[in-house]
Amino acid sequence: MSATGEPAPMRHAEPVMGTVVSFAVHPGTAAPDTVRRAIADACGWLHHADRVFSTWDADSPMSRLRRGELGLADVPGEIPDVLRLCEIARERSGGWFDPWRMPGGVDPTGLVKGWAVQRAATILRRSGAQAVMVNGGGDVATVGKPGDGRPWRVGIQHPWRADALACVVEPARCVATSGAYQRGLHLTDPHTGTAACRVASATVTGPSLALADALATGLAVAGEEGLGNVAGLPGYGAYVICPDGREVSTPGFRFAAQPVPAR
Repeated sequence: MSATGEPAPMRHAEPVMGTVVSFAVHPGTAAPDTVRRAIADACGWLHHADRVFSTWDADSPMSRLRRGELGLADVPGEIPDVLRLCEIARERSGGWFDPWRMPGGVDPTGLVKGWAVQRAATILRRSGAQAVMVNGGGDVATVGKPGDGRPWRVGIQHPWRADALACVVEPARCVATSGAYQRGLHLTDPHTGTAACRVASATVTGPSLALADALATGLAVAGEEGLGNVAGLPGYGAYVICPDGREVSTPGFRFAAQPVPAR
């Protein structure tokens, strides 16, 4: 039981897509065995998405498409679907997220994980579970409310203090965070083709984790000037920690707890 007297959520951690995806599921009236099967199905889906989209696996459909060995008519249907989402994300990010201008060919990596994680959360919701949170290395999808009726809360890791949170948010559905503090400088400026990350941390909340993931990637590269692209999207909010420690957010970003000093 939790501290509130509600049943503790069912939890699972799955290594996949180069990270660990964690699940927290409040079954509600759903049978535990049904929820366990749904968790297994969700994990199976994530591994399928990894096999299709991996740019590290030279034999994946995505890798073969990038090399020109396959055309869009020859690859699994998930790839054209994701590329259509990437076109939307490119437009809504003001061009700061652009998979077609990445080294080595089209690379939707900055959107795929969020897209796959949200689909995993949907699989669990369809099992009848009352509330679901799926966290794929900082890309978080939530559905429903835990047993105490309060909304999910998500902590954003501090970019300079591994043992601290920068803030806590109450996302409407999803939250994605991007930056160089965990994986190093791995982001590419689509305008120059060079590695770039102009903020310490960029977080985007909104109803679609695929779009929030792409927007957070673009915002990390664009820096503060990219905040306006997110601010103009209904239902989305953004928060950045700048290299000098300043914290800037859009009006649509909901803090559950105020940010701690960045330095």
